[in-house]
Amino acid sequence: MISQKEYTKLVNKNSPKSKVFVNSLKAFFFGGIICTVGQGLFELYRIFGMNEEQSKTLTSVSLIFLGILLTGLGVYDRLARHAGAGTLVPITGFANAVSSPAIEFKSEGYVTGLGAKLFIIAGPVIVYGVSASVVYGAVLWCLHMFGITLF
Repeated sequence: MISQKEYTKLVNKNSPKSKVFVNSLKAFFFGGIICTVGQGLFELYRIFGMNEEQSKTLTSVSLIFLGILLTGLGVYDRLARHAGAGTLVPITGFANAVSSPAIEFKSEGYVTGLGAKLFIIAGPVIVYGVSASVVYGAVLWCLHMFGITLF
């Protein structure tokens, strides 16, 4: 039986070295590309005569559609292997997180497969997002009660 210290030394020796700098650059680059596509869509919709609110809505819908389409075609997962956290740009990353389990479990049926697994990955994101917004709202409300306004 080996000691905890020996085990830790063995694990550190055999673990792959992290490429934090390279991975950060890739995430920044690919995340920037996704955001640039979104900005391009927004500007394109503006050129076609839509107002700002309509352009924002159509851009969001388009990015969600593209995220789900690329997930369904298997492209998003291959892109994520190279881009890392860059594919977690909120709107496309969330679309991928919702559609990926739904596609994977559709063979189990609409209720027990697709319906039950749809939010397996996105569920915690929704829960923590809603919880954080409630906490932030309560803090802002308390500050407002003391006459402090941030916005």
